[in-house]
Amino acid sequence: MSARVGPAPDDWSHACRVAIGLLIPGLALVVLGYPELIIYAVFGSFTGMYGRTGTRRSRLRHQAQAGAVLSTAVGIGSFLSGNQAQPWILVSTVTAFAFVGALVTTRLDLSPRGPFFGIFALGATATVPARVPPLAALSICAGTVVFSVLIGLTAAGRAQGPIAARCLRGWCGRGRQLSCSSVHALRYAVAVVAAGAAGLLLGVDHANWAMASAAVPLAVADTRSLLHPGIGSVVHRSLHRVGGTLAGLVVTAGLLQLHLGTTSLAVVVMVLLFPTELFMARHYGLALGFFTPLIMVMTELASPAEPATLLTARLVDTLIGVAAGIAASVVVRGPCRSAGDELRLAGPRRRPVG
Repeated sequence: MSARVGPAPDDWSHACRVAIGLLIPGLALVVLGYPELIIYAVFGSFTGMYGRTGTRRSRLRHQAQAGAVLSTAVGIGSFLSGNQAQPWILVSTVTAFAFVGALVTTRLDLSPRGPFFGIFALGATATVPARVPPLAALSICAGTVVFSVLIGLTAAGRAQGPIAARCLRGWCGRGRQLSCSSVHALRYAVAVVAAGAAGLLLGVDHANWAMASAAVPLAVADTRSLLHPGIGSVVHRSLHRVGGTLAGLVVTAGLLQLHLGTTSLAVVVMVLLFPTELFMARHYGLALGFFTPLIMVMTELASPAEPATLLTARLVDTLIGVAAGIAASVVVRGPCRSAGDELRLAGPRRRPVG
């Protein structure tokens, strides 16, 4: 993440593409009289966040891959919601998805890194009331994915230098060799199940938010290191998560006090996506000041609740989640080569994005 807070010139056009990817499907839902279904379009529009740099071909590939992950997550979540799955089934499903999703996104080298958006999409759609059949919810998401991919094709691409994606291997305590990607995926699984279990045991609403928050710190962990995943970066991202969430909750409280109608709230969601993506790569905490009210308003549309309860749940779940994420990055490690060998073999390190 760059020390510069303000957006770069390319950030403006990229944020516009992401916002348009939601604007058109969102307005279509409003016109058709279904603003409460915008949650499914929002998750589809996250496709546009991928493939930020590189050639047009690489952007198409990465956005198509990310769109498939997001659509799968929404499909599973909608199915769980439609069948009124028990909370522990949700936690187990999200944990499994986190592990597999981490392996997949690392293997595909997707950026933003990690399975956060997929975890978030699955948990959120599983915990809101099923207002439409799962297939209809999936169709809204998939349609938005396709539209976002088409929008991405309108942007010119630029060539990138080769990125070293070499993965070291080490021996776990039992003597079995594990790839670094498997260890990193295990971090996600441990963080998510710990956060979800804590949320349920404490009786906090929207335990899915805790599971999603647990994935956030791990996005900046070094996926190639079995020995040291970069605890400093993990803690730094966690602080941004908490600070940005607090700022976003203040904005959310103000919005909810206006008692806007469902159409106006849907428009607010569409508007907030632009500044969210505009600052995401530059300052994660600042971006969360916009992303948090987007999520809260989207959730309020899909499942209305008492504002104070909603805001409190978001704060508590965020604290639970980041604590679980930090703990997983500390606990889940594996014996590796010496530090000198690791630096020599790993090659150039890639800067975390998103």
